[in-house]
Amino acid sequence: EVQLVESGGGLVQTGGSLRLSCVFSGFRFDDHTIGWLRQAPGKEREAVSCIDVTEDSIYYADSVKGRFTISSDTAKNTVYLQMNSLKPEDTAVYYCAAMEASMSEADYDDPLEYDYSGQGTQVTVSS
Repeated sequence: EVQLVESGGGLVQTGGSLRLSCVFSGFRFDDHTIGWLRQAPGKEREAVSCIDVTEDSIYYADSVKGRFTISSDTAKNTVYLQMNSLKPEDTAVYYCAAMEASMSEADYDDPLEYDYSGQGTQVTVSS
């Protein structure tokens, strides 16, 4: 059974930082793309970042480039999202998600391409 469990969300002031963690089970890093999606109230879900360890590839949405960093710990089946210089527009529920494809094979910036996702963790950035 595939499971993805997020943690690390919370309330932070503008300019602050948070680190999200995603621990997964039921599959391996091999041949999977693992990413972070987010959904703000009244908005569509968007892909924020993803990583393909096998292909050594990483993606960032333009809105977070230079502020967010995705990383992985293969020994712990964990993916992290370090979020710095947070802005009120980063406020959303953040979901860890995985797709059964490499980044070169899929539209990794399309949230609908992801096969699995966790329950989400709330990130709120106050102004």
